[in-house]
Amino acid sequence: MASLISSTLLLSLLITFLFLLSLTNAIDINVITDFGAKGDGKTDVNKAFSSAWAAACKSAEASTIHVPRKGRFLLSPIEFQGPCNNSKITFLIDGILVAPDYKKMESSENWIMFYGVDGVSIIGRGYLDGQGTSLWACKATANNNCPTGATSLAFYSSKDILVQNVRSMNAKLFHIVVYSSQNVAIQGVTINAPGDSPNTDGIHVQISKNVRVFNASIKTGDDCISIGPGTENMTIQRIACGPGHGISIGSLGWGEEEETVQNVVVKSVVLNGTQNGVRIKAWGRPSNGFVKGVVFKQVVMKNVQNPIVIDQNYCPHNTGCPNQNSGIQISGVTYTNIVGTSATQIAMLFNCSATSPCKGIGLQNINLTYNAQTAQSFCKNVHGTSSGVVSPRSCL
Repeated sequence: MASLISSTLLLSLLITFLFLLSLTNAIDINVITDFGAKGDGKTDVNKAFSSAWAAACKSAEASTIHVPRKGRFLLSPIEFQGPCNNSKITFLIDGILVAPDYKKMESSENWIMFYGVDGVSIIGRGYLDGQGTSLWACKATANNNCPTGATSLAFYSSKDILVQNVRSMNAKLFHIVVYSSQNVAIQGVTINAPGDSPNTDGIHVQISKNVRVFNASIKTGDDCISIGPGTENMTIQRIACGPGHGISIGSLGWGEEEETVQNVVVKSVVLNGTQNGVRIKAWGRPSNGFVKGVVFKQVVMKNVQNPIVIDQNYCPHNTGCPNQNSGIQISGVTYTNIVGTSATQIAMLFNCSATSPCKGIGLQNINLTYNAQTAQSFCKNVHGTSSGVVSPRSCL
């Protein structure tokens, strides 16, 4: 997978060069020289960044906000709000943006948030440091007074967004969130957090259309990529995931009315030592909603605990859902060219709902082993077909 990502590095650099070339006539804003930001890691630069955004947003010309290479910029929670007078604003992050300790932002749901913007690009050569360690330690003590935490980088109600080569580390909660947005490209990002860091999903997408995630390396303590309700036309390709909980659709169906998930393609990914591989999960509760048109192909599993999973009886801690059936209809899901090793004997698990069975599930060319032996599959309330060599033996 490293060679696969490396083979695309030149292309990513070329795209960046051409993009930067297109900005030669843009208004250039330097947060230090123009607005007095201090990269000493101690002085809050919120005011300088807010002023830089106001200038860029007000301008009718394409604008670039530059965060210089030398410096650690302490940035308290900030919201960059649109609409703006132009649809081409770029953040060039060469330096390091540092979040405050969680005790200084306990009520914040997001650290860096873009709301209602059009045509914003985040080009990263520095990185975002969410400083989540102290919050994770608080949560590890089972202290009920710990806040939930803040997402590091969030986009709400926005369109035509590019996030490229951004590095995010140690988010307090999720690293990147795309919500109620469309036409979003996330490429070349690197995400790092310890495998035991709680709820630090790498990329979460919800109620959004036309989202593309390419060439990403994600190491974290929860889902590398989580796909929430209301997601349509999403492509995930060339991803290295692990540690983490894999690539997941869901969980879906906690409430009675649920947004649908459809037309999702996951292709050319490697999952290494993750809790799950490719997973669809729905609460074991009545709900109106569906998942359809999902493709998992060209996936390599390396010692993954649960390589292929559909679980419509998701009910952690047996709270609020025992002895109920999921109403989420899962159909038209295909698994093609999936190989590697399972850390558990059951490498394919289809645990579907008695009232809304899974249907149209397709298996083709699967080769998953357990301890160098044949693995097993489990099926409940599922209908589908298999073709080619399928190991473990299909139970569809």
